[in-house]
Amino acid sequence: MAESFMKTLKIEEVYLSGYRTLDDVQTRLPYFIEQVYNHKRLHSALGYRPPEEFEAFWTAAQINQDPCRGTLT
Repeated sequence: MAESFMKTLKIEEVYLSGYRTLDDVQTRLPYFIEQVYNHKRLHSALGYRPPEEFEAFWTAAQINQDPCRGTLT
């Protein structure tokens, strides 16, 4: 997964942004990761959902899951 992230980061942010200084990188990369990659970008491994949406969906499913299901009585 890290390799996929690095490829995405390079292609969708680094190559297109034309950074001039290290300050440009330090300012722009956190924005890209938090606002674009985690909130907007669709991920095929997550059912074509952004990570934030997938995590909320998964958490809700875990909360609503019957804790007794699958237990022996």
